[in-house]
Amino acid sequence: MTAPFAVVDVIRTKRDGGELTGAQIDWVIDAYTRGAVAEEQMSALLMAIFLRGMSDRELVRWTMAMINSGERMDLSGLARPTVDKHSTGGVGDKITLPLAPLVAACGAVVPQLSGRGLGHTGGTLDKLEAIPGWRATLTSEEYLRQLHEVGAVVCAAGAALAPADRKLYALRDVTGTVDSIPLIASSIMSKKIAEGASALVLDVKVGSGAFMKDVATARTLAEAMVALGTAQGMRTVALLTAMDTPLGRAVGHALEVAEALDVLAGGGPPDVVELTLALAREMLDAAGLVDVDPAKALADGRAMDTWRRMIAAQGGDPDARLPRASEVHTVTAARAGVVTSVDAYPVGIASWRLGAGRARKEDPVSATAGVVVRARPGDRVTVGAPLLELHTDDPDRIELALATLEGAVTIGDAAQTLPLIVERVG
Repeated sequence: MTAPFAVVDVIRTKRDGGELTGAQIDWVIDAYTRGAVAEEQMSALLMAIFLRGMSDRELVRWTMAMINSGERMDLSGLARPTVDKHSTGGVGDKITLPLAPLVAACGAVVPQLSGRGLGHTGGTLDKLEAIPGWRATLTSEEYLRQLHEVGAVVCAAGAALAPADRKLYALRDVTGTVDSIPLIASSIMSKKIAEGASALVLDVKVGSGAFMKDVATARTLAEAMVALGTAQGMRTVALLTAMDTPLGRAVGHALEVAEALDVLAGGGPPDVVELTLALAREMLDAAGLVDVDPAKALADGRAMDTWRRMIAAQGGDPDARLPRASEVHTVTAARAGVVTSVDAYPVGIASWRLGAGRARKEDPVSATAGVVVRARPGDRVTVGAPLLELHTDDPDRIELALATLEGAVTIGDAAQTLPLIVERVG
């Protein structure tokens, strides 16, 4: 059968700044997913999109074609409203862990299909796998049963969900086309729309430890994603949140699970609690549950009860002791003063080098590795006071991590802290 289009013509159109037709987009996504368009041809098209961008109409159609490449979950049989959350990734971002059971405890259903870490940002599935027995992969039947019975699930996306995105994501990673707002927006939203939730709250990180380094770029991405969700009838809002400093104190898988448990127990770092509650309120509002106070569900133990049921439903032992690193190295202050900044990016890289991250998707990670931030911006420290703790099971990794952290913590006379929530879109 003769193809309706020549792929080289599609590439040329975009290369020269033209607008692709809906039919061209539908065909090229389907043909690439089936293997009828070669990797080098799609690489050329992605680079053309990276350089030329996409119109709003193209972006909507491209996203729809990616959704249509696979299955779309049907959650209409659930008795409660469904709402999802997505973060664009940061350092110490363990918010999904307390947030999903908290929102479920307040009456919504939270279908959270999550991913693994790559580079300096951690992945939710890697964190949860630090819990003995917990498994990330569920069948469709197990997934729906858990939503019915528990109200929240955090697991890996099945292979049938937006398979075009899986292929395109891997190709973008090796062709220098990751940092394209249309390609980022369509990648995130194709999966989120295919998940089938009726509402979505986006946490778009901005700062040194985020993929979006400045507010203007983060806002553009947030607006694109909100528009895509809205076009599909999904109530979508976004918060731009600060990622110059790691979230909370813990960076690393088991370390972050422990911190999330502190939050669920009514404690935890103030910034983690603040963002968890802010996103919970947005999710409940988007789901139509406007008179529910998530702070009460956190304080009275309902969120913790839901967490325990959520973990147990996926084979995990909520009472099991989390693994701990065999080696801990402390970085101390060379001078007295006030901590003015803790740069999230080198902290994330140090955690990665200690064993918490992977260079390739198939690489294993260490559940115990990571960094604990002992002094945050605004804290007053004396000479010799602990600033950072490096956790690892491989002492040979410590020297390289220390080199990464050179200058990551600055001490001066006064700190100027930025607001955690920068602005709201949608």
